Amino acid sequence: MTPPSACPYHLHSWGRAGDPPVLLLHGFTGHGGSWAEAGQTFAAAGFHVLAPDLLGHGSSPHPGESTRYEMACAAADLNLLLDATCSEAVHLAGYSMGGRLALFFALSYPDRVRTLCLVSASPGIAAATERAERRDSDNALADRIERDGIAAFVDYWESLPMWESQQQSLSVRQRGQLRAQRLRNRPDGLANSLRGMGTGAQPVLLDELPSLALPTLLIVGAEDEKFVAVNRQMAQRIPGAQKVVVLGAGHAVQLERPKKFARAALDFWQVSGDSRATA
Repeated sequence: MTPPSACPYHLHSWGRAGDPPVLLLHGFTGHGGSWAEAGQTFAAAGFHVLAPDLLGHGSSPHPGESTRYEMACAAADLNLLLDATCSEAVHLAGYSMGGRLALFFALSYPDRVRTLCLVSASPGIAAATERAERRDSDNALADRIERDGIAAFVDYWESLPMWESQQQSLSVRQRGQLRAQRLRNRPDGLANSLRGMGTGAQPVLLDELPSLALPTLLIVGAEDEKFVAVNRQMAQRIPGAQKVVVLGAGHAVQLERPKKFARAALDFWQVSGDSRATA
């Protein structure tokens, strides 16, 4: 499913149009299809689930200008996508990079969001020196992806300590499928995504969190110590925020503990007033 040319994102969907809409945003190196298990679960519970391939990922375009990937542009794209696909406010959920974008979108287009669910997300890096170091690191990695190619990058990416928990939580088959999906990305798309929407490049949203006036759920894996701390800080700043720490999960909670993730989201939507979230 491809939205109009004004927002040419490739779109995955589950469920029936007209049911309460859910918009799911994937993480770096992922694609909308990464949400298939959650999408099917939410559709069975009575929701219409939309999951785009973000720019530079999957089957969506991979523009050559890194500025095209910036948060403000990506959020405007999502606004156009919702213009084309649904007329009511969405239950918005995002993971990691997609969580950072979901937070920016909710702050920029609050009328389009019914509830917000952030999985292993952050509001950006507040310290200027640390932010500049991360931006330089992301840019260096982007150059490396373009120089060495996607296979070498995926080898490096999968060796990072943040994925160690997946050795126990995902089967050999699941890890193989995840690797194959990562390898289908284009080097220029991933590189420009890092340059335009990496953690070092994104606007810092920490001081804007108290203005987030909508039901918000923060989900993080217990084994992801860095993001447990980040989300503790976010929960203190977002009015009425709920936080769920999932045992036995690292960074990719929705992949490592999919049933616990789906149950947390459905329970949250039910408490937030959506009578369909009962399955």
